[in-house]
Amino acid sequence: MSSPFFIKAKVNPKFAKKGKPATVLKRKGDGDPGGKGKPRAKKLISKHNEEISSDSETESPIVARKRQTIEKDDYDETPQEKKLRLAKLYLNQLKEEEDDKAEDDAFETDLVAGRLQEEVLEQKGKLQRLIAKDIMAPDASEIRVLRGHKLPITCLVISSDDKYIFSAAKDCSIIKWDFESGKKLHTIHGGRKGTEDRHVGHTAHILCMAISSDGKYLATGDVNKLIMIWEAKTCKHLYKFTGHKGPVSGLSFRRGTHDLYSASHDRSIKVWNVDENAYVETLFGHQDAITGLDCLSRECCVTSGGRDRSVRVWKIPEESQLVFHGHEGSIDCIQLINEEHMVSGADDGSVGLWSVNKKRPLSTVKQAHGRHGEAGLQQAHWVSSVAALQNSDTVASGSHNSEVKLWKCGQNYRKLEPLFSVPVCGFVNSLKFSSSGQFLVAGVGQEHRLGRWWRLKEAKNGIYIIPLKRKPTPSPEEVKIAE
Repeated sequence: MSSPFFIKAKVNPKFAKKGKPATVLKRKGDGDPGGKGKPRAKKLISKHNEEISSDSETESPIVARKRQTIEKDDYDETPQEKKLRLAKLYLNQLKEEEDDKAEDDAFETDLVAGRLQEEVLEQKGKLQRLIAKDIMAPDASEIRVLRGHKLPITCLVISSDDKYIFSAAKDCSIIKWDFESGKKLHTIHGGRKGTEDRHVGHTAHILCMAISSDGKYLATGDVNKLIMIWEAKTCKHLYKFTGHKGPVSGLSFRRGTHDLYSASHDRSIKVWNVDENAYVETLFGHQDAITGLDCLSRECCVTSGGRDRSVRVWKIPEESQLVFHGHEGSIDCIQLINEEHMVSGADDGSVGLWSVNKKRPLSTVKQAHGRHGEAGLQQAHWVSSVAALQNSDTVASGSHNSEVKLWKCGQNYRKLEPLFSVPVCGFVNSLKFSSSGQFLVAGVGQEHRLGRWWRLKEAKNGIYIIPLKRKPTPSPEEVKIAE
């Protein structure tokens, strides 16, 4: 019988090693004389308790700083405080975005307000952009000349986008030009007298033309009492309006519409609807042949009455008219500056500045282009054309004294002051400012558009494109030095 003293201790398979006898593990303090179990026990304790022990191993400084940061974030800020902090950040971000948006909105509001104010003043006829003081006289070398008509130019128009010029002449032809390159884009040739039935186009001198504000329609009028309507883009013939009993001397589209006003030597004004190819009504009042017509966006137009020496403002809906007198000769041309002011030219050599609220001119410049002829028989150069840069203080006039004159309108259009002259040889039969105000275009010929009283052999029939450069704006440093 074996003694309990000799019973072998049970071996724990977890700690048994292959090929070696198993040893009995003892707890600390069990009196192991050799102390051989201490390191093993320490290692096991470390392994099982490493998540809560801070003495098991030494931490590096970097790990310690990270741990401190994590602990600070975890224990120094409660969830409620974190929510509050994030909410404040979000509100500040929203505030910054709103401030930026408010600045942009304020800028846009100022732009819109300024634009609306200009439109209101424009409708009232009181808008006057002061740009004349900044315009410089061009060099002769900067003036471009376009030639294509065989006979004197009688009229021209510029598209509202300043891309195209349309011109007509006594040779009955119409030419469409590219403004930038000066090249011909399309030519509508004139026909011979007696070929009206089979020729598509004019067979007599063209006296006037107009283009709609959207650039869709082009209208032309001739000595044969006809009004032709063309598609401006393709120069395709669309309609023919008949009804006048004399040469058609003035045409103008009402801005923003396709309503066409026409004037004639038969002393009448006619209203047409181009969209519907329809005649609307006729107005009478002038005592002599009408020589010019113009209109803007209001439902009214202005005319010059030639030898009856009157300027008339026609109120179409009321079928009424206002009559103005001031020139001593035949009033041959007229142009609106804005809805309530206009400029006119006469064969007595004078240029007049008018308001619809005054029966007499606000200002008149006599002998605006000088005199010609022998001593004792001198007479003023006829003013054959006028133009106005709309809603500004700049107007121009042309004659046959080899120059185009530019004028500055004084404050409230009370005075006309000369700016400078541009050399142009021939009869200046038509003048137009580009919409941008960067160019003035003159239609020039050897003869007056309405007759053959003189002939200037040295002149050449053509279109003169005159650049209107602006004076450079001084920098703030230059202004300070000047002060």
